[in-house]
Amino acid sequence: MTTRDPDLCVITCAVSGVLASVVAIFLMARTGNVYPQVGLQPAVIGFVATLSDPGGRLLMSVTARQFVMLGVLGGYTTFSSFSLQTLNLARDGEWLYASANVVLSVILCLLAVWFGHVVARLINR
Repeated sequence: MTTRDPDLCVITCAVSGVLASVVAIFLMARTGNVYPQVGLQPAVIGFVATLSDPGGRLLMSVTARQFVMLGVLGGYTTFSSFSLQTLNLARDGEWLYASANVVLSVILCLLAVWFGHVVARLINR
């Protein structure tokens, strides 16, 4: 998205925010309010980023790629959600869980993005 696309930027942020909230509420209800920002979402970002590279198999316009990468998928991995969850754990005196959330989220997010990248590279061959 460029500065020429302010409406698209606003729509993308609104859609991704709603989708991220719906997914988070659904998963938190299923896991007892424990929903670390790890796992599939960063893997999807790594996967789409590599698959839609200029030399990749998924041909997307620059605007479409930015819409998906920064807007839709970006809404699922917001740092503010991670920070709020960690703060709530710490405020509740759950220091072990708060620390584990920080360490595991960083490590698992990096591993998930790497995994998505590797899978997409294999597909691009």
